[in-house]
Amino acid sequence: MQAISPQAAPHERLPFYRHLYFQVVLAIVAGVLLGHFEPAYGEAMKPFGDAFIKLIKMIIAPVIFLTIVTGIAGMSHLSTVGRVFGKAMAYFLTFSTLALVVGLIVANVMQPGSGMHINVADLDQTAVKGYVAKSHEMTLTGFVMDIIPKTLISPFVGDNILQVLLVAVLFGVSLALAGETGKPVLNFFEALTKPVFKLVNIVMKAAPIGAFGAMAFTIGKFGLGSLVNLAELVMTFYITSALFVLVVLGAVARACGFSVLKLIRYLKDELLLVLGTSSSESALPSLMQKMERAGCSKSVVGLVVPTGYSFNLDGTNIYMTLAALFIAQATDTHLTLGHQVALLLVAMLSSKGAAGVTGAGFITLAATLAVVPEVPVAGMALILGVDRFMSECRSLTNFIGNAVATVVVSRWENALDYEQLNAALDGQVEDANDLALKI
Repeated sequence: MQAISPQAAPHERLPFYRHLYFQVVLAIVAGVLLGHFEPAYGEAMKPFGDAFIKLIKMIIAPVIFLTIVTGIAGMSHLSTVGRVFGKAMAYFLTFSTLALVVGLIVANVMQPGSGMHINVADLDQTAVKGYVAKSHEMTLTGFVMDIIPKTLISPFVGDNILQVLLVAVLFGVSLALAGETGKPVLNFFEALTKPVFKLVNIVMKAAPIGAFGAMAFTIGKFGLGSLVNLAELVMTFYITSALFVLVVLGAVARACGFSVLKLIRYLKDELLLVLGTSSSESALPSLMQKMERAGCSKSVVGLVVPTGYSFNLDGTNIYMTLAALFIAQATDTHLTLGHQVALLLVAMLSSKGAAGVTGAGFITLAATLAVVPEVPVAGMALILGVDRFMSECRSLTNFIGNAVATVVVSRWENALDYEQLNAALDGQVEDANDLALKI
């Protein structure tokens, strides 16, 4: 997809009520009100949120495949692919580990679970059993084997992003090695990219409906009261995630010559969509589109964003160590420094297996606690009621982390157009979602 030049002719601005972010905000507020005052009707709105997520998942595979294949096949040297991937993984490992450490430190300092004195035997463990059962499937060998699809086309009828990524990389490399004989196929894919992204823009028009349905269901089912239940843990998690984004990722952004606050403003539509649906996956196609428009190389975007959705889960990592120590504190389980280090090491591995798993944060926490027997897995019943609200913060932090990673890796590769980036972050490049509203 071709980026739009910042020197493009001035565009006619849409009235505020036609901007996607305004419509999504309005939908979220309406969903909260309906769920609070008419809980039964609110719960009945769940299909709207589910339908929108299904629409987004429908187009994720072709978007990732076309972006990666055309990006790799268009590279002059295939060694660039390995270099970009290596730099991305080094970034992911560094900051994912840092997020785990931050969660561990905050839990020890704030002690959100101390004083609860919960007897594990008194907890209702039935609701947790399903998550624990799923966590047993997340072994390292099973995770690696699951990346390999049964056939070349099976990733396009499933929902495993890593399988699509693997096939796209292999096909892109093959197309590049084919040379001139592969040109007609590459030209076809490049032409196909434009209508596929048009489809993305059309689907995004339904974002307010999806956000309304998801929020109405959440409030209708769990109630506003659940927002204040275990408030200290929830607030600690939100504050920690905000500090991680503003301080840690903010410092990285400053070192690379851009503002994380401006980046957040640039991605406001997508962030509101993530907030409404509690799923960063719902904004994946739009994120790839907007990072290209912000001057990041298409090939870098195609590799970093999909990979980051599986390996760069900053919000999930903060949540895992913070929640694990909360459970330990609440159940009066003493953890030595050695136990906490072991928990950190296990979480480093288990968090990488969360790709494509519904409720990944909670399931991954179960997988981690199953390996660290000192923390009772049954204690997860304590946070099950508020996990739905923490999942929104997890998704937002994961999303921002991957946006920052894309800009950083693009800079490391000298594949970042700073003029285009500054124009986009300053609002001088028209939003693709606003363009879609004019269709």
